[in-house]
Amino acid sequence: MDRDPPIQKTCGASVPVPPAPHLTPGQQAVLAALQQQPQPISAQALHGVIRGQRSIGLATVYRALELLKLLGLVQHRVTLTGETLYSAVEQDHHYLTCLQCGVSVPVDSCLVQELAARLQGTSSFRIYYHTLEFFGVCEGCEG
Repeated sequence: MDRDPPIQKTCGASVPVPPAPHLTPGQQAVLAALQQQPQPISAQALHGVIRGQRSIGLATVYRALELLKLLGLVQHRVTLTGETLYSAVEQDHHYLTCLQCGVSVPVDSCLVQELAARLQGTSSFRIYYHTLEFFGVCEGCEG
């Protein structure tokens, strides 16, 4: 029986989620913990969350995150301080980031979705997600 691929939300539109291959228990634990996070999280913080539930090494968390990124199940962004934050691919993320204090504010709307759909349809490149980040100065720093 053929099954339709699962659907993920991206910029308000639904797109197929790539099929997940067989994941190790450690990889499954990393993905499950990441899916429960309300906002992007560092690998170290994610490690702490998972260790509260099971024994897992930090290197295992990093390896799992790298594999899950390659599978299109996890995305990441790098903050102004160089910290990498990870999130499960459920929707694309957009931010306004202050260059002075580093505060990052999520943006809910997406004007890039049409371009992503057009690129997906006209190339042999499978797009799993996209990110968009604007840099400037927040009201608190400007004043």
